[in-house]
Amino acid sequence: MTFELLAKDELSQARAGLITTAHGQIETPIFMPVGTVGSVKAVTQEQLKSDIKAQIILGNTYHLYLRPGTEVLEQAGGLHKFNGWDRPLLTDSGGYQVFSLAANRKLNEEGAMFQSHIDGSKHLFTPERVMDIQRSIGADIIMAFDECPPYPSEYSYAQKSMELTHRWLVRCAQRLAETEPLYGHEQTLFPIVQGSTFKDLRQASAEFVAAMECDGNAIGGLSVGEPEEMMYEMCGLCCQYLPTDKPRYLMGVGTPWNILENIALGVDMFDCVMPTRNGRNGMLFTSQGVINIKNKRWANDFSVIDEGFESHTSNYYSKAYLRHLFVAGEILGMQIASIHNLAFYLHLVKQAREHIVKGDYIAWKKAMVPILKQRL
Repeated sequence: MTFELLAKDELSQARAGLITTAHGQIETPIFMPVGTVGSVKAVTQEQLKSDIKAQIILGNTYHLYLRPGTEVLEQAGGLHKFNGWDRPLLTDSGGYQVFSLAANRKLNEEGAMFQSHIDGSKHLFTPERVMDIQRSIGADIIMAFDECPPYPSEYSYAQKSMELTHRWLVRCAQRLAETEPLYGHEQTLFPIVQGSTFKDLRQASAEFVAAMECDGNAIGGLSVGEPEEMMYEMCGLCCQYLPTDKPRYLMGVGTPWNILENIALGVDMFDCVMPTRNGRNGMLFTSQGVINIKNKRWANDFSVIDEGFESHTSNYYSKAYLRHLFVAGEILGMQIASIHNLAFYLHLVKQAREHIVKGDYIAWKKAMVPILKQRL
């Protein structure tokens, strides 16, 4: 994987770049739709390409390990072949999922023992095992195994958790060096900065991660319940210490305005379940603000979902029709809303990139954020 920095905003840390992988190029800043089990919920791979214009999607190690399992994935030739997505893929290591199973997992130096949410069976994830599983999945970008501390955390817990994550990172890198890719293309390891909301821990973790000299780096453990301003503060701090010549990935963030604010801090890559999860519940993110399509006020509104950008789905169906689908409990409503939200997110980061190149990103962001936040 290579990263080329093409433009930088003069009034902020916002950057426009180009990531090149074995399965294609990614223009940054970029939003990555989440396809946890090898599927972006309610959206086909064809729609991801044609209407949403996704350049890279995510899979998840924990979920794919449990179903369909590494044996099936290896027989298929990896996740690219299994789900028919021929563009770049990133896999999360499962650290966040193990964190969310706090009641059903045990952590120690070796790794994390957890119970499957499917059948209650017990499994051990070690850094080495997680690297092996991600070899089986075959994603272009793979994440180091980490522990994500909850918010709020005691300082002592956050410190111990961060130090464990660092030791696991060294083992991840060593395991990758000892093994070969299974499908003939390179896989790139991204370490993850942790440290909860403590400035000294975040700095120490970012410096440790930077010293690993991997080809890209991630910031984890944010958007887990802390106030937005604290997220921005921690993210900005991490970006000060992570190398400028490598992509920075802020994991699990977030709303459209979160993304624009963090781009200004120097982040290049984002993912979040929000556009699809909220879409399935009738919340639309649009170029004019946030819409709850279930509200009665849209019952007789025959204007299209969003005229603010070019998208077949967003420019074709009316608000009244989409509301009708939700009220009637039709699955198509959830699909249309999911496709619209993802298309809007991809449109937004494309706009951000254009304004970074143009040199007026901060002025554009300041005008956009209040619009994006307003409830219609």
